[in-house]
Amino acid sequence: MPHQSATIELRPIVQLLKDENDEQARYFIPSYQRGYRWNRIQVRQLLNDIWEFIQASDGRPRSSFYCLQPLVVKKLPDGSYEVVDGQQRLTTIHIIMSRLSTMMALLEKASFVISYETRDEAFLRNIDLERSDENVDFHHMAEAWRAVDEWVNRHGAPHALKLLQHLLADEEIGHNVKVIWYELTSQDDAVAAFTRLNVGKIPLTESELIRALFLRKAGKEGTASQLHVAYQWDRIEHRLQEDAFWYFLQNSSTQTNRIGLLFDLVAQTWKDKENDDHAAFSYFSAALAERGADAVWKDVNNTFLALEEWFEDRHLFHVIGFLLHHSDRSEREIGSLLQESRSMSKHAFQASLRQRIFISLFGIAKPADGDSITDVVRDQCAAVQYRHAVKVRKLLLFFNIATLLDNEKSNIRFQFDSFKKHSWDMEHIRSVSDERPNSPGDRVSWLKECRAFLATVTDDDKANQLIKQIDKYIKSKTIKPNDGTFEKIDSKLLAYFGEAGEGGGNALSNLTLLDSRTNRGYKNAVFAVKRKILLENDQAGTFVPLCTRNVFLKCYSDTVANVTFWREEDADDYFNAICKTLTSFLVPAEAE
Repeated sequence: MPHQSATIELRPIVQLLKDENDEQARYFIPSYQRGYRWNRIQVRQLLNDIWEFIQASDGRPRSSFYCLQPLVVKKLPDGSYEVVDGQQRLTTIHIIMSRLSTMMALLEKASFVISYETRDEAFLRNIDLERSDENVDFHHMAEAWRAVDEWVNRHGAPHALKLLQHLLADEEIGHNVKVIWYELTSQDDAVAAFTRLNVGKIPLTESELIRALFLRKAGKEGTASQLHVAYQWDRIEHRLQEDAFWYFLQNSSTQTNRIGLLFDLVAQTWKDKENDDHAAFSYFSAALAERGADAVWKDVNNTFLALEEWFEDRHLFHVIGFLLHHSDRSEREIGSLLQESRSMSKHAFQASLRQRIFISLFGIAKPADGDSITDVVRDQCAAVQYRHAVKVRKLLLFFNIATLLDNEKSNIRFQFDSFKKHSWDMEHIRSVSDERPNSPGDRVSWLKECRAFLATVTDDDKANQLIKQIDKYIKSKTIKPNDGTFEKIDSKLLAYFGEAGEGGGNALSNLTLLDSRTNRGYKNAVFAVKRKILLENDQAGTFVPLCTRNVFLKCYSDTVANVTFWREEDADDYFNAICKTLTSFLVPAEAE
């Protein structure tokens, strides 16, 4: 006999009051469950959340509702329900109705019954505050009752009645409160389910709830439909687990179940600023009932295929990946891009992406003619300084991306996963003279780094003299911090490495991207030392952005007099390369 599917649906609270035979519903709390432990704050928060929903209901469609967390149950042979998960919420609802019992009678409603395998249920049926100290269960139940009582007294009877009416409203009245009802089958092991949900600290995520919805609905439509959904579901989850794919779309891996991103995109939950934790579940519950599993699943799969197409297309991968990296709400940005891509030609979509890039980089709309774009790019790049951290990082990141796209024959792709897993700094290409090491430890470390490089230089009297002065400084125990000795050696080192001048200072022409760990490792070292460390990291497999690597290989310099020095001419050539690369990406938008 095939295994039955669990029942999963949105069920109004009023439907929890009676069973399928229209008798008073009975809920059983087994011994493996801990006792009731909600405090006053949690009870007040629930009441306030429901009340805020009621207050904001004017103007909303009648079908809107406030959704509680899942209630996982298993039907017992005597017709009662074993509560596997959700005891705290269910008990709180019971206590609210107990405090408002007079109003319940006016509405001709009776609460459900909760019984326990190892506890006394009589106290919950008739809460006696004088007995609240008899045990910890009574204490928390009494505290919850007091919290409801305080809320009612503060808001007044009319508001309390209004809250109860909405709490128990049916589908026809609307603006009610619902719970996600998850009913296990007779074949399911309730203890195993409880262990997974509680002891293992693995919550019943919205994605799992939606999966159960799909498989149950597809099962009713036929085995082939159910297998089709299950197969494609597994394929999508496997694909989303690939970091290269996931970090193209998202900036972190905090989302427990990555397929939830697809559900949010299909349900368009980002459009509702007041959506709840289960807004996507609510959407799919209604959509599956109306359209069926195959039709709704097609929406999910097509959304995934669109994202996969972006990932596989090298141009879209880089451009969209950049836009998503700098979006405060990536789901909203993805949703907007999906709508655009479906409503316009590929040519128009790419032109729109260039416009978005221009706005993201410079904060203004892109001019229509190429000459104006060239002028804006150059003026904007010339104006930014080290202190403009956000804008500089954007420019440097897109410089890397535009560089990769500039070579249509290349198949190299930017490693968004490696980039997003680490923290990235703006680093001065050559040291800035007014940002010298101050503490004794930093000074010694900096001199040792310079010495290590100077030791590699052969037949150079100046290098040998500097090594001797450095050794003397490091070994000396009588040098005073402010006697000027370090400053003298420092000046000679900067002169030796050709870095006594500004060399770009804090301008874009003297900045590049570097991971924070490497940046902290060599701090404000001279160009030659930085170059040595960075190339060693690159050879060891540490991710180094292409343009950062090119800078220290001096690929942007028209003439390479000495690869160990960063001259004013090098800074100018680097700045020109940035402007040219950005312009070459932005200008062709209207000419293709």
